[in-house]
Amino acid sequence: MRLRRPLTFTALGVLLGAALGLVLWRGIPDEVASPEASPGAPEFTPVVGPLVGSLAPDFVARTLDGPSIRLRELRGRTVVLNFWATWCAPCRAEMPLLDERSRALAERGLIILGANFDEPEEDVRAFRDELGLSFALLLDPGGEIQSLYRVIGYPTTFFIDADGVIRAVHLGVMDEARLDGYLADLGLG
Repeated sequence: MRLRRPLTFTALGVLLGAALGLVLWRGIPDEVASPEASPGAPEFTPVVGPLVGSLAPDFVARTLDGPSIRLRELRGRTVVLNFWATWCAPCRAEMPLLDERSRALAERGLIILGANFDEPEEDVRAFRDELGLSFALLLDPGGEIQSLYRVIGYPTTFFIDADGVIRAVHLGVMDEARLDGYLADLGLG
């Protein structure tokens, strides 16, 4: 047994040394070749989520009450797009605050949309009714909108200006001061 352990470390050392030697012998390329630089190379599409300063990806979603909303048609108004789930405690905590701001700032052009992640309509309706929410709740069967926006946790909120440009993204629960700060940055303070 004592001979096997040093032998294993020796073999590992030889393999690492060989790999390092190969890299040094072949060299490290100055730049990574792109598909355009290599004819016949497979296409590569980087996976990048919507970034602050970029146009918000357009989508069409049915609201809990039936009519559909197309994000692009809301240009000219400030949109807060909140991704949430009924089982998410931080989502539940911030919903009354979002609803209050939706009511208070609607006349100034604010629209708040709550995109639910692929839950049954009955569950979303019960959640809305329990909390007395008045802003539009979107149904997202299959999580297509959330995939489009690369949502990695709940709640996640995108702040979109009147030109349709993402101005801020907030991951996690928002308190009153943070929400008001984002809205002030969008001219609603």
